[in-house]
Amino acid sequence: MQALKERIQKDGIVKPGHILKVDSFLNHQMDVELMEQIGQEFYRRFQHQPITKVLTIEASGIAVAYPVARAFGVPMVYAKKTNSVNMDGELYIAEVESYTKKENNRVIVSKKYLSSEDRVLIVDDFLANGCALQGLISIVESAEATVAGLGIVIEKGFQEGGHRMRNLGYHLESLAIIDSMDAETGVITFRETEE
Repeated sequence: MQALKERIQKDGIVKPGHILKVDSFLNHQMDVELMEQIGQEFYRRFQHQPITKVLTIEASGIAVAYPVARAFGVPMVYAKKTNSVNMDGELYIAEVESYTKKENNRVIVSKKYLSSEDRVLIVDDFLANGCALQGLISIVESAEATVAGLGIVIEKGFQEGGHRMRNLGYHLESLAIIDSMDAETGVITFRETEE
């Protein structure tokens, strides 16, 4: 997605430790027009699938998943990182390691919102090592639902997550795949992909 790549080049900040800050337009302050374009692009890439739910993880995934679910005309479900008093009934739970926060979280989805009839598109803002995706996939599998696809806004192609997901046979679509980034120079190199 060319508009996304241009925005990453313009406003993305490369930090040591393979961290890319895109908080000025993607996951703190959001460019709502760009988010709508992202939703439409994921719809274009997965429209052949009969998607019934879009699943993500709080917090950064919510802004990405909302326009995707809107484009498909289906509900969006997000895995919560804390169990609050208003979450009642049976729950699907998975352990997820955060790459940027270097901590483990339990993520939770109420069993009321995923069933064996669902065909789920899992969406997230970043893919590095794939831990968040694995946790969400395990929740979908626990519900005996179908993982219809994985949609990622920015994939760090130099880390193993994307490679692992593709090797497992999942239909993974990443809107921008970064092959390398240099914290000293700020240079970001994208993988050439067909759009």
